Amino acid sequence: MNQVEIPQSFMALFITPGHVKPNASLKTVVSRYELCEDMACTLTEHAQTILFSHNLTEEEVLMRCHKGLVADGSAFAEREADWVVRRLAELLSWPPLGSVSVPDGFE
Repeated sequence: MNQVEIPQSFMALFITPGHVKPNASLKTVVSRYELCEDMACTLTEHAQTILFSHNLTEEEVLMRCHKGLVADGSAFAEREADWVVRRLAELLSWPPLGSVSVPDGFE
């Protein structure tokens, strides 16, 4: 049995407004969560490097990461990219990017 605990903020990406159950299988949600969480963790070092080497603000770095995540050919849906960037900000203890639309209750 899978022991991965999916944060409510991520699960909300798969719940259609007005419904309580996800619109995808648990296997799909877990797989997408693992991909998104891995990407957020992977981007931490890259984001810090960009911050210091390009003399950017934290917000600018997060915007660049988001842009890359939603580029053509990306493996991420826009809402997943929003979540990854919010999670990245959390991992780095940076303020979240205000322009992305992740559900309230982000963990």
